[in-house]
Order: sequence, then C-alpha cells, then structure tokens
Amino acid sequence: MDLKDFALQCDDVLKPFNKTETLLFYAVISKSLNSYLKGKEIAAKNWIPHGKTPFLIKRGSKEEPLHVEEFKEVTIDFLKVRSEKEHLDEAKKMLNKTQEKLWTYFLPRKLSDFFYATNNETPGKNIDRIFFDIDKGEKATASESQNVAKALLDTIDEDRDFDEIRENISTHLVSWTGNSFHVMLFLKKPMPNSFYVDNFQFSKNDPLNNFTGRWVEKIKKQGFKVTGGHEKTSYIIIDPSQTPSGKLCRVPLGSLHMKDALTVNGVSIPLKREMLEEKNLVNHLRDYTPQKVLEELNELEKRLPKL
Repeated sequence: MDLKDFALQCDDVLKPFNKTETLLFYAVISKSLNSYLKGKEIAAKNWIPHGKTPFLIKRGSKEEPLHVEEFKEVTIDFLKVRSEKEHLDEAKKMLNKTQEKLWTYFLPRKLSDFFYATNNETPGKNIDRIFFDIDKGEKATASESQNVAKALLDTIDEDRDFDEIRENISTHLVSWTGNSFHVMLFLKKPMPNSFYVDNFQFSKNDPLNNFTGRWVEKIKKQGFKVTGGHEKTSYIIIDPSQTPSGKLCRVPLGSLHMKDALTVNGVSIPLKREMLEEKNLVNHLRDYTPQKVLEELNELEKRLPKL
C-alpha cells in the first residue's frame, strides 16, 4: 500500500500502530519538500516527557547527515518494527542503514519537530536564503505577528535602497510555524556569510547599520511593538539570526509545533502572500491538523517556491 494512502486511512496519523510516531507523517510530507530541502541537512527536535532535558536535537553536525530523499526508506513494515521494539539495538537485524539513521533522528514514541539546516551545517559556508523569524513574545498575539510579517514584506518592497540586492533575490516565502510566522528570501546565487553580516545581521548597539535594523525602525513607526535581534521580549522580534550556516529552521510544510512533550498545538503551513491580508487567517491556520494537511497536501505544496 502507498504510504500516503496508509496514512490517510489511520484514525490518527501520529499513532499508526496506537503508539506515538511522527515518521509516517514526515515521510509522506517529505515528498513535497524534495526540491525545497535538496542538499540541506535534516534535523529533528525530539520531545522527552519527564526527562532531565525537555528535548533532544539530532542534526547533521553531531550525527551522520540525513537528507530528505532518505525518507523514502520509511515503509509500513519499518514503522511496525518501531512500534514493537523499544530500542534500536533490538531492531537492527530487520533494518537497513538508512532506516537505522532515521530511527536515531526521529525517535519512536516521541513527538518531534521537523527542522533543517537553513544554509547547511558548519559555520562560515555560503548562504542561499535569508531567514526572518517573526518571533511572538508572551504579550503578542499571532494576529499581531501576522501583521508584522506583512509589514516586513511591504517595507522590503518599498525600500529603493534595497534594489541592488533585490536583483539577487529570486523569490520569497511566508509560512505559518504553528504559532507565528517565518519570512524567507531566496537568493539567485550563493553569497558569502559576509553578505548576511553586512546587510541583515541585527546589531543592538548600531541598529541602523543595515537593512534589518532600518526595516524594524520603519515598522515601529507604523505603530507595531517590535524589535530586532534574537533576545526574547514580551512582544514581537524580527530575528534574522538563524540565517547563517550552522543554524536551523523549521520546514515550512508539515512540521509539528509542540506546546509541550505530549501536546501538538500546530502544524507549519506555507502561505500565499496575499493571505496575510485575511482577518481570520490565524483561526484558519490553527484548524490545521496533520490529517487535514495530508488531505490538502497537493494544494499546499503548490505554495512552496520552485527552487
């Protein structure tokens, strides 16, 4: 049976054999992400109930790298073995090497976020995308972060000083994380890390020294409670700091978003830019479950950029 058909017939796609399992959902989603994630190392954030630490991150800088095309080794039989065996050592004789690697990244019986290395692992490498996290603080609403995402894109469009750099941008993407929004700019050709540092890295001491800081100031003047950088505040942060190589980003389609180690409270969804105009957008996005994502997958994947 086709893996997607199997997933759709499950009463709960996250419990295909009555035990928590994210790999079925992520394996189906991965086919839609093949182009988007080509050449990027995959990462997983595994949530540990009652553990000494709340989560465990698996990534290509610490483990043998995992790539999106390797999800094709997820089969129904493999998932059944994961539901029956407590530990990888008990199952190794039944698995191939890629399945062993998938097991170590996405732990069975654990909820996991689906991440990737934004501009690959290892600091200092060239970059091919600029990532802005619209980080929602405790006193901010998701609707306010929606408005900030729209304001950021509008401000970028209106900035004539940005025209020279704009010539190296092929397209953009805005996505819902399950809780807030991401804005991504894709470059036509890879650029050195200095391109990010000079043009986008936010400086608290000198906020007007590049585009990010100047855009933040323009958005503030529109009445938004917003700042730049990555230090947590109560309101909204426009944070480009996960852009450089060696940093991680949530995939824009199908990553679970967790409230805690036992509770899924959202799923990442790619958006059309004009959707940021919708008054009830956040309520609509909060209605998405993994099952609904699978049912609409063919349409949702059309919103991903052609890279």
